[in-house]
Amino acid sequence: MKIAVAGGTGLVGQLVVDTLRARGHLPVVLSRSQGVDLMTGTGLDAALAGVDTVIDVSNVTTMSKSVAVNFFDTAGTNLISAAEREGVRHLVTLSIVGVDRVKNPYYTGKLRQEEIVRKGLVPWTVLRATQFHDFAGQLLSGIPGPVAIVPKGRVQPVAVREVAQALAELSVQAPMGMAPELAGPREESLVDMARRLMAAGGARRRPVMPIRLPGGMNSGGLLPTGPGPRGTVTFDDWLTEHTSAAAHP
Repeated sequence: MKIAVAGGTGLVGQLVVDTLRARGHLPVVLSRSQGVDLMTGTGLDAALAGVDTVIDVSNVTTMSKSVAVNFFDTAGTNLISAAEREGVRHLVTLSIVGVDRVKNPYYTGKLRQEEIVRKGLVPWTVLRATQFHDFAGQLLSGIPGPVAIVPKGRVQPVAVREVAQALAELSVQAPMGMAPELAGPREESLVDMARRLMAAGGARRRPVMPIRLPGGMNSGGLLPTGPGPRGTVTFDDWLTEHTSAAAHP
């Protein structure tokens, strides 16, 4: 199958492209480096010509609500409009477990993306996945100062490559609307993950101050709510691999 990957040069996108190619499919990368701009629509029609399915893992790094909403609204609308014109038969979109329960500026943008997908004319599948294993590290990197302030919430982290594999599998199936939520093999405390990451040398060592944040994270808002596929790579597995790779680049 000819399968386009929006955001195919990003963290998840590269692994999706590799997985599709390994399974004998023809991936088409939708990225600015390939002459495709989701924000302007430039190059989209030509890139989607003859494409069976689109996997959307496009992303923007921001904690600004307006920036997130603008990106996912604009990019999502342009992508679906082009997909409709080119006769794409299936759109698979990656989203986040808890996006509708946890108050977060970025999540507002992801909810807008889901809304656009549901209202579009292209048959669709949305896969909500839990946070990746590097979530604690992302939190720590955004917290300056001598003390790391970490939310008390719990997550069920999943390996990025297992998310990529799930997206590739869904892309060759019939559209199903909201797919069962994908999560990692077990629950973890964000505070504990941060401490273990620092102890393993994966982040700068400093005292951790656990805090309770409003918005649903503390009450399990990031955890899956029902049965669904579960990854096999634990946070400890990832931590061993991550710190080993850092020590032996």
